[in-house]
Amino acid sequence: MADDGPVDDYPTEIEDNLNDFDSSVTSVQNMVQSLIPASRSNHLVKLNPLDQAKLDLMSLYALNSMFWMYLMTQGVNPKEHGIKQELERIRTYMNKVKEIADKKKAARLNTDAASRFVRNALWDAEDKKRKDNNEHSERGKHKRF
Repeated sequence: MADDGPVDDYPTEIEDNLNDFDSSVTSVQNMVQSLIPASRSNHLVKLNPLDQAKLDLMSLYALNSMFWMYLMTQGVNPKEHGIKQELERIRTYMNKVKEIADKKKAARLNTDAASRFVRNALWDAEDKKRKDNNEHSERGKHKRF
């Protein structure tokens, strides 16, 4: 965990949890370090507006979650702090963005294909014979100009 060697003043039952936490923090730190060299606008240019909103909301949620954890380490109950309302507000916007994304993915009705399907499902042999007879009777008539 720390560079100064093992510390024995914590319970051994939580050692696995602390190691997992340390690896998670290292992972987040590496991810943040990869984002720092490029400006935010460079990242946003490559994204469509829906993905930009997702990125902004994810960033907000991550920051507020880290602040929640900070409050916990300081002995402050985050449930009684304003951060709880902020996280709920962000969650509602995340749900709205998810609904918009789901609407984009939803199946759309191809009206031309649907009308062909209905027309062919209601096909009648008598109608076909009448149409064929009308076409044959009109073929013999020539128009002069």
